[in-house]
Amino acid sequence: MSNMGAISQIEPWQTAEIPGPRKALVISNPQVVSALIKRSKRPLFIVGHKAAEIKLSEFSLVDYIIRLAEVANLPVVSAPSIQGEFIRRGFGKIAGMPLVDIANRLTDSRWMGLDDGGRYDLALFIGFKYYVGWLILSGLKHFSPELKTVSLDMYYQPHASWSFPNLSQDEWEKNLKVIIEGWR
Repeated sequence: MSNMGAISQIEPWQTAEIPGPRKALVISNPQVVSALIKRSKRPLFIVGHKAAEIKLSEFSLVDYIIRLAEVANLPVVSAPSIQGEFIRRGFGKIAGMPLVDIANRLTDSRWMGLDDGGRYDLALFIGFKYYVGWLILSGLKHFSPELKTVSLDMYYQPHASWSFPNLSQDEWEKNLKVIIEGWR
């Protein structure tokens, strides 16, 4: 079977919802994420509140996010409820904003970003409840089509531009490590 056939077989984790004819490209090699970030002029890392709840084998998800943000020089915006998790770890390059608010701002062509440096061209999402990520990414797909979106959560998000397939937690953690190692 061709690789394209395998990609078309990927199904959303939440199967009752129909994403439409345009679905996310599957990240079969996590180095693709590193390449997307490196090519981007204005990337933004958006972190949902579930990131504080997820413990992986070596580190917490928040620790992985901090490591990636530091090596890739990514600005981070998080749900206000977990902003303190980053600050307690000494990571100060973070803004707190309700997730629906950041999603609305990303659709506003007049918004110049957190630092007034211009519009973002790439938004990476991680730490979301599945259905919240689904809704936010759907809105961005339809109302900000020039923005490329990447879901780094462990379940396939068809409304993103790029998404991991449905993964086990071990596979997901290995992929996150590969992305971080893309800068060494």
